Amino acid sequence: MPPTGSLIPADAPFSAEQEAWLAGFIAGVAAAGRREGAAGDAPSVTIDVLFGTQTGNSEFVAGELVTGARARGLGGKATALDDTTPEQLAAMSHVLVVTSTYGEGELPDNAGLFWEALQAETAPRLEGLRYAVLGLGDRGYDDFCQAAKLIDTRLEQLGAGRLHERVDCDVDFEDAAAEWTTTVLERLVAETGATGGTGAAPSRAPRSPWNKRTPYRSRLAVNRLLSSPRSAKEIRHYEFDLGDSGITYEAGDALAVVPLNEDGLVGALLEHLGASGDEEAAALLRAEREIRTPSKELIAELVERAPSSELAAVVAHGDRSDLDSWLWGRDVLDLLQDAGPAAAPTLPELLPLLRPLQARQYSISSSPLAHPDRIHLTVASVRYGSGKRSYEGVASTYLADRVGEDAAVGVFVQANASFGVPVDDDAPMVMIGPGTGIAPFRGFLHERAARGATGRNWLFFGDRHRESDFVYEDELTRLRKDGVLTELDLAFSRDQAEKVYVQTRMWERSRELYGWLEEGAHVYVCGDASRMAKDVEAALLGVIAEQRGRGDDDAAEYLADLRRAKRYVRDVY
Repeated sequence: MPPTGSLIPADAPFSAEQEAWLAGFIAGVAAAGRREGAAGDAPSVTIDVLFGTQTGNSEFVAGELVTGARARGLGGKATALDDTTPEQLAAMSHVLVVTSTYGEGELPDNAGLFWEALQAETAPRLEGLRYAVLGLGDRGYDDFCQAAKLIDTRLEQLGAGRLHERVDCDVDFEDAAAEWTTTVLERLVAETGATGGTGAAPSRAPRSPWNKRTPYRSRLAVNRLLSSPRSAKEIRHYEFDLGDSGITYEAGDALAVVPLNEDGLVGALLEHLGASGDEEAAALLRAEREIRTPSKELIAELVERAPSSELAAVVAHGDRSDLDSWLWGRDVLDLLQDAGPAAAPTLPELLPLLRPLQARQYSISSSPLAHPDRIHLTVASVRYGSGKRSYEGVASTYLADRVGEDAAVGVFVQANASFGVPVDDDAPMVMIGPGTGIAPFRGFLHERAARGATGRNWLFFGDRHRESDFVYEDELTRLRKDGVLTELDLAFSRDQAEKVYVQTRMWERSRELYGWLEEGAHVYVCGDASRMAKDVEAALLGVIAEQRGRGDDDAAEYLADLRRAKRYVRDVY
């Protein structure tokens, strides 16, 4: 199933429960292994913790590692990978890398420049460096922890010595991360002979108690259709009441929704398995197992059980794109039916092959300054299929159809420190978000209006048809009239013979767009990563190259400078 709505990648900050667990674990390990030393002694060795993150998870882990290093008498500091040059890396003695993987095996947005420089022929040798790598990812993707694998291999190629073998963590990463953390900290102390004092752990603001294991039961106060009934899409506006939860959030953060699988699919799956009426199994499948998207383990098992199946033939062909195309839209029931009754596993055999049901994360489309007691989402309901079977998205239709009026939904906030309005209220802001990519930018505009920010704001928005797909039209018109929204460029692709997209409008306004960049504008992109985000970046590079007249390499370096200054950031999925 394709990603929809404002769904964002799984790399997101630790939950409060995970933070408490890991902090306690590190503190316990530190107490057990701390070397003797006077309380005021300076650290003998500094550990550099470098992180690559899309939405904050790896950054949080990096901070916890710094805390653990200091508790053991080591100096420690955390730095984004893109803020580290290969020359600086060559001067370091001990480095811990924590990185997620984004898109199709790519480095996160704050690590791409580092990777380009590290793989260049001019990269320095690193014989004096000792390192270890921790990858955060989702085993459901083909390029599981690919960014960590690339960095690990390249550091070795440049002569660095591996302190500990790389560990690749799945979505439920606690045990693997704990083992890696224990071993790495023990080896660092052993290698460096750390004798410094314990050091002061950096203070942290209290975090919300609500997380994926203890989500807040929020009342769904508003469920409103935004798109026209004549639209080919179904885009809805939701508002979640925060009540007395104590939940706080920032414009640009995400809200994770804990869904339930649809009863019809659960029942059909149990019937196919010959387990109809098993209430315990039904409850398990409804609330705890992923039955919409087949796991790699299930695919491998069915290929082995049914070597003559259509799935087995596609896998045997060895073409990843063919397999992706064949799997697109198919769920667990489809694969079991393809394998045939003789090869299908029993219910007890199937359950270990199903991944845990994960919360779905959506970009928040409100500002706490304008709506402190509620969180808004803008979500496209997933519905597709043929006459034989109809399919529904797990969370999107759970919200649209199966949560009754004023009923409670399990939710928790996922902070996104790298994606927010400029700190400088005078700074210009360019937002590019077609479809439900408009979600965070609605929150940004409300935030700037509430702050009385004087910086200019420019939104590029589009969809298929203006008449049926112009969501939040009244709001945007009012913000334009009030002077909050300085520029609004619209691209409705199907309203004319030649398709028009947001990148088309960018080209049409290239001179003005480059002028905003020269005046310090921050550029934000939200939406589909596979095509839109790449097309928008290509257009942005083209605009810069055209306006500067210095060639493609100069444009690429100009955009790289925007990344380094945190003036070009993306929330793509």
